[in-house]
Amino acid sequence: MRVVSLVPSLTEAVAVSAPGLLVGVTDWCTHPAGLTAARIGGTKNPDVAAVVALAPDLVIANEEENRAPDLDALRAAGLDVLVTEVRTLDQALTELHRVLVDGCGLARPRWLDEAEAAWAALPAPPGTPRPTAVPVWRRPWTVLGRDTFAGDLLARLGLRNVYAGHPERYPRVPLDELNASGAEVIVLPDEPYRFTADDGPEAFPALPAALVDGRLLTWYGPSLAEAARVLPSALR
Repeated sequence: MRVVSLVPSLTEAVAVSAPGLLVGVTDWCTHPAGLTAARIGGTKNPDVAAVVALAPDLVIANEEENRAPDLDALRAAGLDVLVTEVRTLDQALTELHRVLVDGCGLARPRWLDEAEAAWAALPAPPGTPRPTAVPVWRRPWTVLGRDTFAGDLLARLGLRNVYAGHPERYPRVPLDELNASGAEVIVLPDEPYRFTADDGPEAFPALPAALVDGRLLTWYGPSLAEAARVLPSALR
């Protein structure tokens, strides 16, 4: 089978489960190391003609990361496009099974069972979750809003995103408003914006900042089991 992945998380999931399937991946697909599949552009601007030329049996995509016009163009060219929706951990586990087992015809991989078990084994979150804000970009400051996969992971770890009720999924918020949001901790991932100890925490002088591996917070795939082990201590 020949598979093109337009989503870094799904690229890693397929490559770890059956590396020989991938014939095309995006420029943003960084895991696992050593990918040899053809690069077909970005998640938001894939080279449709290049994807079609690879003659894949299946293109795997995501409703948030990829644009509908690109997916429509691939379908119009006669390609089978499987589009995932991942806004919670439960959705991630279900969609990964759909991609790997139903879409790619693989046996359910052991790492998927291990990831599900690792999250199920975590203690229940406290009754009073700790309020947090999660910037994902600066210039302008942009945060996690409603209905996000990362927000669901944080809730399972005892943190409440103060912008979870915002009408936008990734609202732009002025820095002074962020500092007055009621958050008791600021979570700073290293992607998509690369926050570091020297770039990010200084903007929140009265709040503790937790620097976390963005892949563990936002990717759904083989990193999920590691995320269940690492994030609880990183977010204390």
